[in-house]
Amino acid sequence: MYPYIPNTNDDERKMLESIGVNSIEGLFNDIPEEVKLNRELNLNKSMSEIEVKKYLTNLATQNKTINDLTCFLGAGAYDHYIPSIVDHIISKSEFYTSYTPYQAEISQGTLQYIFEYQTLISNLTGMDVSNASLYDGGSALGEASIMASNITRKDEIIVSKTVHPDSRRVLETYAHVQGLKLIEIDELDGTTNLQQLEEKINENTAAVIVQSPNFFGIIEDIEAVEGITHSVKKTMLVVSVDPISLGILKSPGELGADIVVGEGQSLGIPLSYGGPYLGFIATKKKHMRKLPGRIVGQSTDVDGKRAFVLTLQAREQHIRRDKATSNICTNQGLNVLASVVYMVTLGKKGLREVATQSITKAHYAYDKITATGKYKPLFDKPFFKEFAITSNVSGEKINDELLKENILGGFILENSYPQYENGVLYCVTEKRTKKEIDTLASVLEGII
Repeated sequence: MYPYIPNTNDDERKMLESIGVNSIEGLFNDIPEEVKLNRELNLNKSMSEIEVKKYLTNLATQNKTINDLTCFLGAGAYDHYIPSIVDHIISKSEFYTSYTPYQAEISQGTLQYIFEYQTLISNLTGMDVSNASLYDGGSALGEASIMASNITRKDEIIVSKTVHPDSRRVLETYAHVQGLKLIEIDELDGTTNLQQLEEKINENTAAVIVQSPNFFGIIEDIEAVEGITHSVKKTMLVVSVDPISLGILKSPGELGADIVVGEGQSLGIPLSYGGPYLGFIATKKKHMRKLPGRIVGQSTDVDGKRAFVLTLQAREQHIRRDKATSNICTNQGLNVLASVVYMVTLGKKGLREVATQSITKAHYAYDKITATGKYKPLFDKPFFKEFAITSNVSGEKINDELLKENILGGFILENSYPQYENGVLYCVTEKRTKKEIDTLASVLEGII
């Protein structure tokens, strides 16, 4: 079974002859001897296909997944139930081999599900229009900041520290290369410091960015933030959301948002060790020409039949690079399809049920964990499906003990917020049972 490269010695000889070289070594004659390694590479002995497969299988079995552990970890990636129909449909060869619809007339299937995705995201967020998706929630936030700057012709972006830390790091990179000034607003008791926001906002502010539910799981006062933001002429409000929460919370559009972004992983996309996911971005109709990427529209063909077209194509693949709204806004096609199937399968009632079960079970877990007084709430604010708990034991020790009971513990807040030593962020979705939550509370009580 070895070697894996199928070329024979005769094949190799013919190739060398065709380019006028006597040996493999002759290909490297132009490289000075003093920079050559002049010894064999320090590699293990080659293995057969059987040996390689066994080796990799043994490595893979060392991983623990949510199939092995009870997951109470969230912090941006969530263990929601994915109906089996999602994988069934996206596994069809005509879908998982599709790519960017450069030629709309032969990409009707791809354009249709993008059109349906845009419609669903617009309805969910309360906005007029959505694009064909982005890489992930972090890049959606970066694209929104550029979009706001282009619309307002201002160069300052204000972002709350209650926005996901990873997203803020991505935003920092975007702002740096775009020449935007990034101003962070401190959090106060787990929410955006509104007084500091009032002090920092000015005539140069292009956008104010908040997240609700925020990184701590707390529901922000978007109406108050909106009032402060729109007190300055042309300044835009960008709201990052968990799409599942919109099953029961008011949409950002109803609360006055100008641009809505978020991570779509919870819409039928598996955790997959961190990706690939998809980012969504939606806005009002008057701003649609500033959206990054492409927008699919509905029309009719020459026979009067329903047809789909690329209505807006503001990508460097379609127009001159310097005219593009963005050069790195690749549409996550297969994940978009997964999210469409998920949302259509659940419908409005199903999405509300997922959100209701998540918030109900999260509050039950919160009450159960804090009942003995050994663990205390880090914040006293309304929350969705995540909540922060503190104690006199480090998050590392707690998670190590939980892992012994096959429980994947929460996010250690100290890693991103040093001021919250021993703080742990727990997540509870509709998948968690009363027995699993009771077991979590019992094991936690036994640690202290």
